[in-house]
Amino acid sequence: MKNYLFYLLVFATWPVCFAQKGEIEQDSLVQEVDTKYREDQFYLAVTYNLLGNKPDQVSQSGFSSGFHLGFIRDFPVNKRRNIAFGVGLGLSSNSFNQNFLITKDETGNLEYLVLDKSDINYSKNKFTTYMVEVPLQLRWRTSTAESYKFWRIYTGVNIGYLLYNSSKFRGDLGTIKNSKIDSFNDFQYGLTMSAGYNTWNIYFYYGLNSIFNNATVNNQPVDMNALKVGLIFYIL
Repeated sequence: MKNYLFYLLVFATWPVCFAQKGEIEQDSLVQEVDTKYREDQFYLAVTYNLLGNKPDQVSQSGFSSGFHLGFIRDFPVNKRRNIAFGVGLGLSSNSFNQNFLITKDETGNLEYLVLDKSDINYSKNKFTTYMVEVPLQLRWRTSTAESYKFWRIYTGVNIGYLLYNSSKFRGDLGTIKNSKIDSFNDFQYGLTMSAGYNTWNIYFYYGLNSIFNNATVNNQPVDMNALKVGLIFYIL
């Protein structure tokens, strides 16, 4: 009889034990929600690069690509934590395919020419920049401490410092390669905006200063700036 009473007591208290355990686990889960969360993120962007303010007869051809990666630290400024400042550090590589030839004369001085395919045939003519970048952002999003999928709009500026540059031509004139070209601006900066949902976001960049600082072609200053449009991926 005692054994029956013991088993009956066990079966009677079994659901209560599980219910209490569930409540404890749920309470622990609630306590673990971070009310001071940040949207610190790694980013990766792929862009199509355009040239603005081109001199007469300068044009682009082919696909000019850009690759950007880095990390952004998040600093929320309101209680809901859906508005924040972002400060980051990253690297980028940007190529521009066009008919603007960078070469050197017999004395080693730089020359800039606009190519005409009816006169000179070529298969490649591009310049490339490699930069360390500091993105500064004002960030708005619909995120919460429990949700990692949300809408966002990030605007700001991107400040880049030139680490290395190069140009390459391949055509009737042979193969012409140059690097560490002095006429590139060491600092290049522009306005940025990214907007989207979850991982997928559209990215825009508008350069506020010229890619070059003392280049001229056909007696015109070369004040071309960079325009970039593409996709940026944010990864927590």
